[in-house]
Amino acid sequence: MTITALTRKLVTSLVEDAVTAPSMHNAQPWRFVHRVGTGTVELYGDPSRVMPREDPDHRALHIGCGAALFGLRVAAAHHGLHAGAHLLPDPGDPWHMADVRLRPAVVEPGDEDETLSDLHPVLRKRHTSRFPFSEERVPAEIFDGLRAAAFLEGCRLGVPGAWHTDTVLDLVHVSELFESADPSVRAEVAAWMRTGATEEGNEKEGIPAYAFGPRQFDVTTPVRDFDTRRGATGRTSARFEKTPQIALLGTSRDAPEEWLAAGQALHRVLLQATLDGLSTSLMSQPLEWPELRSLARDPGATAGYIHMVIRLGYGPKGRATPRRPAEDVLTFE
Repeated sequence: MTITALTRKLVTSLVEDAVTAPSMHNAQPWRFVHRVGTGTVELYGDPSRVMPREDPDHRALHIGCGAALFGLRVAAAHHGLHAGAHLLPDPGDPWHMADVRLRPAVVEPGDEDETLSDLHPVLRKRHTSRFPFSEERVPAEIFDGLRAAAFLEGCRLGVPGAWHTDTVLDLVHVSELFESADPSVRAEVAAWMRTGATEEGNEKEGIPAYAFGPRQFDVTTPVRDFDTRRGATGRTSARFEKTPQIALLGTSRDAPEEWLAAGQALHRVLLQATLDGLSTSLMSQPLEWPELRSLARDPGATAGYIHMVIRLGYGPKGRATPRRPAEDVLTFE
C-alpha cells in the first residue's frame, strides 16, 4: 500500500477504532490530524478537556492519549499497516503527543504487527465494568501474560500481595473522603456525569448513568461511585467481592513520555484481559491526590511511579460508553 492509498475512509476507520480507548471520566481528550499525502496521522491532546483539580499536570490526559495511540496501532495492524509512532515530536508544542507514520507491514508469524492485529476483535468489546465480580481467582498464567503485555510497552504491571492490596484499597477509601470534602473536585467530576438532566453536557462524552453500576451495599466496594449527587434513578444495591484482585501499572520515571507509554500499556493490558475473558475497571482516584499516590507503590518494586490501579476478575461485562464521532476529532489538511 502506498501513502496515496490512505483514503479518507481508511483514516476515518482507523480513528474510529482508536477512540474506543479508555480515558479519565470518558473525557476523550484527543484529536487527530491527517496531512493528506504524507502517510502520517498526528495525535494531539485537547486542552479544552483538561481537569485542573484532578489532573493538574495532565498526566491522565497523556495516559488517555497514549491509550488512543495504542488503539490506532492495533487498527493499523488489522489493515495490514505498520504504525511507527514518534512520541512528543515538537518540543515547542506540549499538546503534540505523537506522529504516527503508516506504511505497509511486512508481517511474519509472531511479529509485533501480528500480535497487535490479534487484539483488534476486542477493541469494541472492552468496556469498564463497575459491577461486582466473583471470588474466582485469576490464574497466575493469565497475570503473567498481562505482565508481558505491559512490558512490551516499556511499563511494569505489578500484582500486589495481600498487605499491599489492603493498603491500596484503604487509599481508595481515603481518596473518597478527600473528594467528598472538596466541592471543586466534586463539581469537576459531576461535569462529566450524564444522568439525563437537562443542564448536563454532550451525551457523546462522559459517563452515562447506565455505566455507574449498582450502589455499594456497604463501604467495602472497590468501585468509584460517580453518582454522588444521587441523580441516577433505578440503581440497585449490591455487595462487591470481598477480596478484589488488582494490578498496578507503573514506570521508573514520571514524565510525559512515560505517561504516553503508560497509556499504551494500559490499553494493551485491558485488551489482553478482555481477550482472556476477564472484566476490568479502573481505580484512579487515589492517584489523583499527590499525598496518596506515592503511598500506592510497593517500596520494593522497580516501578517507582504508579499510573493506574486496575481491578480485574470474572463478572458482568460493562456496556459501551458513548464516543464522539470521527468528524469531531479528526481533521484532514
